[in-house]
Amino acid sequence: MKIRTAAPAALLAATAASALLLSGCAGTDDAKADTGGASKLKVIAAFYPMKFVAQQVGGPHVKVTNLTKAGAEPHDLELTPKQVGSLSQADLVVYLKGLQPAVDEAVKQNKPKHAVEASKLAPLEEHGTEVYGAEDEHAGHDHADAEHGDPHVWLDPTRLAAVSTGVAESLATADPANAPDYRARAADLVARLNGLDGEFTAGLATCARKDVVTSHAAFGYLAERYHLNQIAVNGVNPESEPSPARRADIQRLARDKGVTTIFFETLAEPKTAKTLAQDLKIQTAVLDPLEGIKDEAKSDYFSVMRANLDALRKGLGCS
Repeated sequence: MKIRTAAPAALLAATAASALLLSGCAGTDDAKADTGGASKLKVIAAFYPMKFVAQQVGGPHVKVTNLTKAGAEPHDLELTPKQVGSLSQADLVVYLKGLQPAVDEAVKQNKPKHAVEASKLAPLEEHGTEVYGAEDEHAGHDHADAEHGDPHVWLDPTRLAAVSTGVAESLATADPANAPDYRARAADLVARLNGLDGEFTAGLATCARKDVVTSHAAFGYLAERYHLNQIAVNGVNPESEPSPARRADIQRLARDKGVTTIFFETLAEPKTAKTLAQDLKIQTAVLDPLEGIKDEAKSDYFSVMRANLDALRKGLGCS
């Protein structure tokens, strides 16, 4: 009798163990399904344009974290200890030296596995803030343009295309299995950026005016690419304040050149630009330097750049 009662008990135990084992296997398979059978590369981007490129090129193979909060001005970013530490765990960091000193220092200290420093792919240039050929020493220059050059390379689509290709190669090195996909996605992005470049070239080819008065010196590469003249109220840092003498010079130049629009941006205080426009009795319009986007569900690099093109065409009287 004891033997007869023990056998069912053993059978039940074995069945329960088998069910538990199968349950464990099912859970593992579910987890693989959730992640596509492989973990995503951890990519950290310093600010929006670098994030945009990393996402476009990396696609489903990457998880991109932006060090700069959506809608925040990136120039004077301060990192938390957690953000600093995360760089050492990242598979790739994409940043631009000189724009955010805190990021430069954190990358130097934490030595991520792979890093793309954008200015090595799109070398920086100096874009001054001259008025009548003279540089105003109080025009708002800061560490970025003084030591490294104008960092706003992404506002020339062809320069951002070069960054995109470099990001693809770094991702391919970090993840050889998906290298063909990274390169294919980069080629698609480059083609789209070249198409955008064509839109700007055609859209700004015949304009009544060429002088673009901006709230800060972010548009040097754009102006150079499309044969415009940037007249910046402030230097590279949008939070700096122009001297009274510089305000007077810009007002005089705007009158002499027949400027009809002063452009301000979305992330920085527009008070100075609007005051100048009021004094001159001319209009204002938004020209977005794309340093950050408040709501990425509603807009991206391409939609903002096309909005910039529309604003420039209206402000410059383009046909």
